[in-house]
Amino acid sequence: MSARRLVGLETEYGIIRPGMPKANATVLSAQIVDSYAQLVAQGDARVQGARWDYADESPLQDARGFAMDRAAAHPSQLTDVEPAQQEGIWTAESIALSGNDARIGSTLYQEKDTTDVVMNMVLGNGARLYVDHAHPEYSSPESTSPRDAVLWDQAGDEVMRRAAASAQALGGGQLLLYKNNTDNKSVSYGAHENYLVPRAVEFSDLVAGLTPFFASRQIFCGAGRVGRGMLGERAEFQVSQRADFFEAEVGLETTINRPIINTRDEPHAVWDKYRRLHVIIGDANLGQVSTLLRVGTTNLVLSLIEAGLAPKLELEDPVAALQQISHDPSLKTAVRLRGGRSLTAIEIQREYLRAAQAYCAQRGIEDADTAEILQRWEGILDLLERDPMLAADQVDWIAKYRLVTSFADRHGLGLDDPRIGLMDLQWADLRQDKGLYYRLAARGAMQTLFTQEQINQAVAAPPEDTRAYLRGMTLQRYAPYVIAANWDALTFAVPGARRVNRVFLSEPLGGSRKDVGRLFDANLEIDEFINKLAPRA
Repeated sequence: MSARRLVGLETEYGIIRPGMPKANATVLSAQIVDSYAQLVAQGDARVQGARWDYADESPLQDARGFAMDRAAAHPSQLTDVEPAQQEGIWTAESIALSGNDARIGSTLYQEKDTTDVVMNMVLGNGARLYVDHAHPEYSSPESTSPRDAVLWDQAGDEVMRRAAASAQALGGGQLLLYKNNTDNKSVSYGAHENYLVPRAVEFSDLVAGLTPFFASRQIFCGAGRVGRGMLGERAEFQVSQRADFFEAEVGLETTINRPIINTRDEPHAVWDKYRRLHVIIGDANLGQVSTLLRVGTTNLVLSLIEAGLAPKLELEDPVAALQQISHDPSLKTAVRLRGGRSLTAIEIQREYLRAAQAYCAQRGIEDADTAEILQRWEGILDLLERDPMLAADQVDWIAKYRLVTSFADRHGLGLDDPRIGLMDLQWADLRQDKGLYYRLAARGAMQTLFTQEQINQAVAAPPEDTRAYLRGMTLQRYAPYVIAANWDALTFAVPGARRVNRVFLSEPLGGSRKDVGRLFDANLEIDEFINKLAPRA
């Protein structure tokens, strides 16, 4: 048991083009990805990329032991096809139908063959950048420590900033990106987490152990939201951006009838050995401490479940509890458990914390990552119990809440004032000179874990202790020969070769610098590199 585990984070970003409110968001998202691809093509070897390989995708396989019929699936679930094929957005007719101001207005898109538009790519740091329906999405490379998960998630924000700048430089106009989860017009978009767990762990045990934890962890990793309900119709502040959009406890869907526990069974690894727990209930955090706590505490709870030592808690109505906790920034609300007890979110979290502390103490688990998460977990709960405002320099929703309510009180405004709604949006603005989170952080009002220089390095380089190292370094050194890539495989085409070579990366902890670093140090020719690499698959 430890706070270390293979983790990857996904963020779908909100996107608008100023002055064009009806612009087709899918087209704008494609402009972000394609502009970054063109930035890569300018020759920066550190960010070389390759097209995505869909061959190993299986989005309709359910962890409960069956597969959803493709005809019954919502289109958003069909992530195993190229977005352009799925959406059909690149015809002149479809763009025109979305309104005249949906046109991008750039020779980049109006005069080039749109079949050449890059909508999905793997980057030289091992990450994936692509169009997920109406949003540009960054999926971080696999990492094993909570801090690394935060660092490569922050790298995604920097990738998006650079992509937006590239789009504008290419004549495509200004694009604004937001790291948030709703447009307050009934639409919510995700900040997903992925955790590697042994397939031997019963999925029902994961459901039982995680449901109360996920419903309550928002108190230290919620992003905060002005508005209640899917439409934000009630002018009230709440802890989580996502809570009001969940309608089920368990299920396969991610965009409709959203479940607290998602059952998608697509491990991107040895199937009979591993399970990828796909978590869709998190908020998109700009704050580095909130992200650290989100990942690190979840890692520890998964270890408790694997050891059979998770607290025996069962919420009477998990979805109602999730929303009741979110709707009370005082954190005083107690939610009902089966059996008659009622606990606050802080009390639920303390049950998990005490179980983790006891197990680590009994087993002598003292690694630095685990020690940090246990210390931060206990410290944040202590602050929240005394007064949530004491954690304003660590927790996203509290920092936003204090900023918004202070402004409203100072100017005699209600939370229904349009200026308050604008503040909520501006909090998530990725522009470092405009975003309210970044302005607080620049003043030292938000605790940070990494410098901008370290984040820039993570844009350029992959983690070194997972297969992301092999994926990223291969793209940096041999990009011209990589015709496709994904989490599971690299596909090479070498001039003169009789066939393509597909190298499988089915072991997520394989392909680290320790395993393959000497191959890159040797500066091998591509044929020799593939020959030496293939036996390691």
